[in-house]
Amino acid sequence: MHPTPLLDFFRRGEVERDVRLQAAQGALAPRAYEQLAILVLLLEDQDREIRETADETLNRIPVEALQTFLARSDVPIDLREFFGDRGIFPAEIPPIAVDVDEPLIEAEGAEDEEEAARASGTQELAAMTFPQRLKCAMKGTREQRAILIRDPNKMICASVLSCPKVSTPEIESFARMQNVSEDVLRIIGSNRAWLKSYGVILALTKNPKTPLALSMGFLSKLQDRDVAKVSVDRNVPEALRISARKKVVASVSGKG
Repeated sequence: MHPTPLLDFFRRGEVERDVRLQAAQGALAPRAYEQLAILVLLLEDQDREIRETADETLNRIPVEALQTFLARSDVPIDLREFFGDRGIFPAEIPPIAVDVDEPLIEAEGAEDEEEAARASGTQELAAMTFPQRLKCAMKGTREQRAILIRDPNKMICASVLSCPKVSTPEIESFARMQNVSEDVLRIIGSNRAWLKSYGVILALTKNPKTPLALSMGFLSKLQDRDVAKVSVDRNVPEALRISARKKVVASVSGKG
């Protein structure tokens, strides 16, 4: 199990108190691992209420669900050790299956909030509160994610990219957008799973907002015909265009 953009925000300590409190109540995290990792982090929060709320939430998670989750082979050892210290160990024979793309516990009232977020049309997104937009980013529709990926708040964008429902075609469409932040493109460009898609690599290379160091690195992964197109593309940075042109010349010389 790998860190997600949303979890990284919590680890860096870049989350406002009201959002941390919601997370401590069991809200905001779309996946089981994210939820547990965030709750464990919040046990060390500087705010006493957040620490106590996170502890209460952890204690409300059914022991059987935790044991089943901890029995997964991809659960980090530090998480197993944390719960081992609390007397909870992996199940020897998991009695039930745990959906890792769902949280292990929902905050009180979360279902009502989720239903309200789903019922809202995309035109209402701008009028939503931050927590409502965050909920839509994690559990909303594809259409809502396409709008929220351009949100000025970095945490909203990170939540979109952390959504279990987000697909590779969606990521490719985000990588083509020139009205998203560089942070979004940087996160996409550092995700190995998404970079298995040639379409994502091509979109990032051709996007003028992609950090130059990333797009220069992706150039070597492009097919010759796409390198040739980049070499004459006036929308990409000049340094990238020149580098592409050199590769075209070298390729032609090699064939000659």
